Amino acid sequence: MTDESRPPFPPFDAASAAIKVRKAEDAWNRKNPAAVAMAYSPDSVWRNRSEFIKGRAQIEQFLSRKWQRELNYRLCKELWAYTANRIAVRFAYEWHDDSGNWYRSYGNENWEFNSQGLMQRRIASINDLPIDQSERLLTWDTEVRPDNYSSLSELGL
Repeated sequence: MTDESRPPFPPFDAASAAIKVRKAEDAWNRKNPAAVAMAYSPDSVWRNRSEFIKGRAQIEQFLSRKWQRELNYRLCKELWAYTANRIAVRFAYEWHDDSGNWYRSYGNENWEFNSQGLMQRRIASINDLPIDQSERLLTWDTEVRPDNYSSLSELGL
């Protein structure tokens, strides 16, 4: 594997698509913008809510801003569907702002990959729900979600 490839590679089957989703979840939970950006093609195109992003430099800048604003971020992703080089994901993440207000953000992403397994397109639709800290469900203490931690479906999300 090099910086220009990220297995598993398309075409995806159910197992490889699930691995791709989990690897993405783990990377985002580590909150390292430079490392996460390397999983995207140099010319990757995003729509994230109402923001349009192109290329690794903009991805890294976006993620840096995101994780400075969304504190104690915990993300859980779940495979929804896949084809040869595309994966659809649903997710939820919890975070709080610098005033201590907690949120659960729900969304869907559509991903498209090149032959090297780098994401070349990401389309994300996300909604934020204010929650009380006592309503949090994504509360693991490690950097990434433990393998035995409940999935979105098991959590009723």
